[in-house]
Amino acid sequence: MSLILASASPRRAELLKQMGLVFRVVPSDLEEGEPTFPIAGWIQQLSKEKALAIPAKKGEIVLAADTVVILDEQVLGKPESEEAAIEMLKSLSGRIHQVMTGICVLYRPENKGMQEMQIYQDIAQTQVHFRKLSMREITAYIESDEPFDKAGSYGIQGLGALFVERIEGCYYNIVGLPLVKTMYLLRQCGVRVLEDQ
Repeated sequence: MSLILASASPRRAELLKQMGLVFRVVPSDLEEGEPTFPIAGWIQQLSKEKALAIPAKKGEIVLAADTVVILDEQVLGKPESEEAAIEMLKSLSGRIHQVMTGICVLYRPENKGMQEMQIYQDIAQTQVHFRKLSMREITAYIESDEPFDKAGSYGIQGLGALFVERIEGCYYNIVGLPLVKTMYLLRQCGVRVLEDQ
């Protein structure tokens, strides 16, 4: 039994290592397309499609996840420019937003046919309370280059933590992979996480 992470995210890889797991990275090249509503259903479908896009062999487990930032029912993706990052951070300033991650674990058991697979899914939601940000702080943060590969233009595990007054829910969901939910999904496939080997 081997584990594949269907994501190029260094943060997700780091979190799986933190869980003590051995895995290989095979990023999914699935085009995400425009979000549809309800967002929870869309994010779960997207994580499932990312997992299914990886050609898993018998005995392989594929883990895929997708994280979005939601403000006023709008999905904030990764910024494509400095201007976009500034606008996102200005819109998040002094407000509460939601971070949602869809997780999908796909498993092809060794003792079943190739068409038989097990699919386990879950979703995590975290409320994030941003303090009021000054334009000077936003500009300094943009100059750090931290916002540009992150949904919502900030990383809570870096300097972006200085924007967050408090959260309600899983911290690791904001980083990109809710660990407890991921552990339970992997255990359903027989992966031993924090259990006797």
